[in-house]
Amino acid sequence: MTTYHFIGIKGSGMSALAQILHDMKCNVQGSDVEKRFFTQKPLETKGIPILPFQKENIKKGQTLIASPAYGEDNQEIKEAKELDIPVHRYPTFLGEFLEQFTSIAVTGSHGKTSTTGLLAHVIGEYKPTSFLIGDGSGKGEEDSNFFVFEACEYRRHFLQYKPDYAIMTNIDFDHPDYFKDVDDVVSAFDEMAKNVKKGIVACGDDEYLQTLNAPVPIMYYGIDGKYDFNADNIQTDEQGTTFDVKIRGDRYGTFTIPSYGRHNVLNALGVIAICHYEEVPASVMKEQLVSFPGVKRRFTEKEVDNQVLIDDYAHHPTEIRATLESAQQKYPGRDVIAVFQPHTFSRTKAFLEDFADSLRAADRVYLCDIFGSAREEDGALSIEDLQERIPDSKIITEEEVDQLKSHEDGILLFMGAGDIQKFQQAYENSLNG
Repeated sequence: MTTYHFIGIKGSGMSALAQILHDMKCNVQGSDVEKRFFTQKPLETKGIPILPFQKENIKKGQTLIASPAYGEDNQEIKEAKELDIPVHRYPTFLGEFLEQFTSIAVTGSHGKTSTTGLLAHVIGEYKPTSFLIGDGSGKGEEDSNFFVFEACEYRRHFLQYKPDYAIMTNIDFDHPDYFKDVDDVVSAFDEMAKNVKKGIVACGDDEYLQTLNAPVPIMYYGIDGKYDFNADNIQTDEQGTTFDVKIRGDRYGTFTIPSYGRHNVLNALGVIAICHYEEVPASVMKEQLVSFPGVKRRFTEKEVDNQVLIDDYAHHPTEIRATLESAQQKYPGRDVIAVFQPHTFSRTKAFLEDFADSLRAADRVYLCDIFGSAREEDGALSIEDLQERIPDSKIITEEEVDQLKSHEDGILLFMGAGDIQKFQQAYENSLNG
């Protein structure tokens, strides 16, 4: 029996895939840098060995799966070449692996992780389902009917997949270190659509998805126009958001989700559409939608004294707007304080004005230094360039987070895709100190 060795196992997709294979009774181990990441906790819980990178980890008889983040200069990949052991890149391996299931890819510039988690939660109650989520969560069922997975557009990785179905949440310009402009992103999604075998569920409210070309049927869902699946009569209360669903104009039912914001209604609507197509009973959908616990680092809340601390992955202006809207809807009348760490210099530079515009919706803004990517040089841009575009905003370090205590009953949103969690942790420590 082969041992699956993951080179870069702490990557979110890699961690999830390792868990899936482990659940399916395979021998699994992996290696990575020493730094601690939130993705390793579930690996440790399942007893999956995590080794430091070293060439001695590579042995004949292993199946090697490598993260796209590591190139030919990685010592383990070099050793594999020396020993003539094939190295499977994560997207390629996953593309072959999912062929044994009815596979549903969830893709889009925003909302992939939340929608994948929600779909797995709903459809997994109907039939055995394995899932791979971009927050590092993965679960394997040996007799799975469905395989639900997050398909990332970055570097066109999702072109390695040929899923039965795809949910497409939206198209937006992101990853400016790779994509030239929004038209380049649109072309990538058009290419991906050609790989889908049975059908696509796409958000009709998105102007770019309206132009999608595909050789399979496209079902549209949305709020603003008349689509195959529509949500209307949207209302919020302390329990969450309730809305009616119409299918091609006919009333289907009323559903409740324990979250807030238009984007969460749209995510739920996409899940309802694909589940209806696969004949999941409406009663199962209603029960599972309302009980969804959420996914990691997506509006993860913690009450501390009179404040609410929220950890969120928002790292694009569109996502910041959505996260602020959710907080304002859930906590009307309370100050929403944004603590934001920009992620990568290229993204900060490309969206500088948009970041400022989206953050101005908060009652107060604190900025943390830019989290640089290993792929780029920092250049001349600095966090001060963003600060000067946002009135009354302040730059803070980990040592200065106790300033947040002044917002006595505030909703503190810690947003970013880098290591913004350390600022929240430092603040919690200052409260306990």
